[in-house]
Amino acid sequence: MLPSHVIPRRRTLAAGALLTAAMLVAGLAGPAVADDESAPIRVVDGLIDTTDLISLGLPQAENAETVTIFEPGDQDDKFNHGTVLLPFRGKLYAQWQSSALDEDAPETVVKYSVSDDGEVWSEPVPLTAPRTDGYTSNGGWWTDGETLVAYLNVWPAALKPRGGYTEYVTSTDGVNWSAPQRVTDQNGVPVDGIIEQDVKALPSGRVLTAFHVQPGLQVKPYYTDDPLGVTGWTQGEFDNQPYLPDEMSRELEPSWHVREDGSIVMTFRDQGGSSMLKLASVSEDDGATWSDSVVTNVPDSRTKQSAGNLPDGTAYLVGSLTGTKTRFPLVIVLSADGETFDDGYVLRDANDLQPRRYEGKSKNLGYSYQKSVLWGDHLYVSYGTNKEDVELTRVPVEDLAQRDVPGAVASPTAVGSGRSLQVTWAAPADAGDSAITGYVVEAVATSGRTIRVEVAAEEASTTLADVHPGRYRVTVTAVNRFGEGERSAPSGWTNVTGGRG
Repeated sequence: MLPSHVIPRRRTLAAGALLTAAMLVAGLAGPAVADDESAPIRVVDGLIDTTDLISLGLPQAENAETVTIFEPGDQDDKFNHGTVLLPFRGKLYAQWQSSALDEDAPETVVKYSVSDDGEVWSEPVPLTAPRTDGYTSNGGWWTDGETLVAYLNVWPAALKPRGGYTEYVTSTDGVNWSAPQRVTDQNGVPVDGIIEQDVKALPSGRVLTAFHVQPGLQVKPYYTDDPLGVTGWTQGEFDNQPYLPDEMSRELEPSWHVREDGSIVMTFRDQGGSSMLKLASVSEDDGATWSDSVVTNVPDSRTKQSAGNLPDGTAYLVGSLTGTKTRFPLVIVLSADGETFDDGYVLRDANDLQPRRYEGKSKNLGYSYQKSVLWGDHLYVSYGTNKEDVELTRVPVEDLAQRDVPGAVASPTAVGSGRSLQVTWAAPADAGDSAITGYVVEAVATSGRTIRVEVAAEEASTTLADVHPGRYRVTVTAVNRFGEGERSAPSGWTNVTGGRG
C-alpha cells in the first residue's frame, strides 16, 4: 500500500499496454507514433509496470544513497525547485530556484550551495535578488574547467505570451561573481529564449542544449562551439509539432544522450499530447539538424527528465516514468546501445517519499525536475522533493554500466607440432553485456616474435600454421561488441620444431 500522504493520480496505462496506448493515439494530430523498431528509443516490453504504484516493477538500486542538500525550516523559503549539479575545481555545486511559498512567485531568486564530498553542503547563498519587473529562475551550470557559468532565466512580467530570456554570471573561484550578461547567438545577438537546465558536451566538444524561444515557449535545440557556453549559440533545424500557436510547442524541457552509432537522441516532455508518452528526435550531424519528433513507448509524466551517457557509453534516462502526471517513484532505465532500454532500477520509490510540510501554489508531491551529472565514480541525480527539499541520489557507475567486455578466458592449451600450434580453450564464464563475437589468439615466442589471429565466436580451437620454429606460449582473449575482454593467463611453454614429417 502507498503511504497515507501519497495519493496517486488516476492511472492511464495498464501493465503491458504501453505499445497499445501508443497505437491508439496514432490517428491524433501531432507527432507520428513510431513502431517499436523505428522509434529513436524504446523500452522493452515488461520492463516498466505502470500498475506498480510503488516502484514501477523495477528493483531497488542497492547502493543508491540519498542526500538532502537543503531542508527548509519555518523561517526559510519553503518553495525550492529545479536542482542542478555541476563539479567545478574539485567541489560539487548545486543550484535551484527558491521563493517563500509559491512557484514562480515575484520574490523568486536563484540560490546555490557547495560540497566537498557530495554529502555535506554549505548554507545556501543567493545568486540573484528579487526583480521588480518579473522573476528569475535557475538555468543550470556550465564550465570550461577554468570558469564556472551560472545561467539565469529571466521571466519579464509584462511579456505576453509568457516567455523570457537567458542571462549568465561567471566565477573563477565559485564565490565571487560577475555582473549578469545576456547569452548571445552566432551573430552576437542576445538569444530570446529560456535555456534548458541540461547543458552538456558532445564527444566532439560541441556544447548542446535547448532553449524555449519566444514567442512564448517554443523549444529548439541549440549548440555552440564556444567552450564557455555563453556566445555563438546556433539554433538547430527542428520543426515543432503544433500545440498552442505562438504560445507553446508540444515538445518541452528535453534532455539528450548519444547512441552507440554516434547519433544524438533528444527526448522531450510531451506537453500537448494525450498519450502520456515521451517524444524523441534524432540528429546525425552533431546537433545541426533534427528529425521530426515522434511518440515513443517510454512513459511520460509531464515533467523534466535527465538523459546522458556513462563513461563506458551506456545511455540512461532518469525520471518518473509513470504514464501519468504522478512524479514518483524516481527511476533510471539503461541501454547499452542508446536505443533499446532493457534494464533499470528504482532510485527512490513511493514509500521513500516524505510528506509535504508546507502548502504553496503548484507544490505537488514527488521527485520533480530531475537532472544528473557524473562526478568521481558516481552518477548524481538531483531534484526537488515535493518542490520543497533540495535533494540528490547518487549511484556507483559500476552498478549501472551496461557495456562490460567479457571476462577472462581460462588458460588455454597449446601443443606444438611441426610448423603449427594447436590451441584449445573454453568460453569465459562471463560474456559481458553482449554475446561473444569472437576471440583473439596470440602466440608469443621467447624471441618476442608474435602471431595474432582472430577466430569466430563459435570456435573453441584453432591451428596456427606456418609458425617459425621456437618456444611459444599462447593467450586467448574473448571479444564482444563492446571490445576485447581481459587476456587469459598464458598456456604452458610449447616447442615448435619446424619439422615437416
